[in-house]
Amino acid sequence: MNKTQKILSLNYKFTYLDFGLTEYRTYFLSSALIIGSVLLPHAFHQFHLAGQVFLPIYFFVLIGAYKFGYKVGVITGIFSPLISFFLTGMPMLMILPFVIVKGIILGLIAGFFVTKFRKLSMLSLFLVVISYQSIGFLIVYLFTHNLNLSTTDLILGYPGLILQVVGGYTLLRLIGGYDGKKFETNSK
Repeated sequence: MNKTQKILSLNYKFTYLDFGLTEYRTYFLSSALIIGSVLLPHAFHQFHLAGQVFLPIYFFVLIGAYKFGYKVGVITGIFSPLISFFLTGMPMLMILPFVIVKGIILGLIAGFFVTKFRKLSMLSLFLVVISYQSIGFLIVYLFTHNLNLSTTDLILGYPGLILQVVGGYTLLRLIGGYDGKKFETNSK
């Protein structure tokens, strides 16, 4: 495969790092991603761009889980909304548990997809986003029996879902390790 084909390819192998829970890198990376997950929604709100439309709190959960493993994704998914809530009051207390649950689901599903398929593609990111949103929809509906609340991320948040797929793919390509090398893990 020549260099141009490699650059244009949407589905080639990449380096994936999976750190254990006893490694400092897991917590260092999670902390950095949590900071991003708190600052990005705050920035969106400063420009009057609704969090319900762009769903920015999930973006770094996706990046963390897809590049650094489900543990980093799950830690980011749990603590981002909690810290954001205590610092900014967002997300609202009524939906905070559901945001946390969706973050955990996203971290687990993204981690599963990357270890199962060992490739980065927009299709895999699309499947990750649709999967976590579908499971999240079911969980929210089971607990609330409120169809409007259950479908908010899908109906209002579709620009955010697109941003997660396209922006996530772009950022994952930019942060490196996507040079056609064999799939590698550093799991302990």
